[in-house]
Amino acid sequence: MTVSSKTPRTPTHAAHRAGTLSPTEREVLWDMEERFWTSGADSARATTANNAVMIFPYPPGILQGDQIWTHLQQRTGWRSVVMAERRVTWSRGIAILTYRVSAERPDVPIFKALCASAYL
Repeated sequence: MTVSSKTPRTPTHAAHRAGTLSPTEREVLWDMEERFWTSGADSARATTANNAVMIFPYPPGILQGDQIWTHLQQRTGWRSVVMAERRVTWSRGIAILTYRVSAERPDVPIFKALCASAYL
């Protein structure tokens, strides 16, 4: 009996080797994240995976799929968003954005939260 072991193939792209994204790639991700907040529910839905999971303060709590859009229909389209303490973690084709947000729209007080988003 012969036993063979294979080592995982290491991607050759610089971002994979270094575990980082280029400044341009980071800028694209942060721009997408800001548009998620400011462009309304239809735009957010168009850039979100069908099986996405979102976590909100209770209630509503943890939502998935169409539940998200029922909840967000009246809760998107912030007129201004400030994302502070931005961090990007990149590994194996997945980028995780973490940040502290302060968002504003005319009909509600300033909303503040800690956020995380995953991009494939």
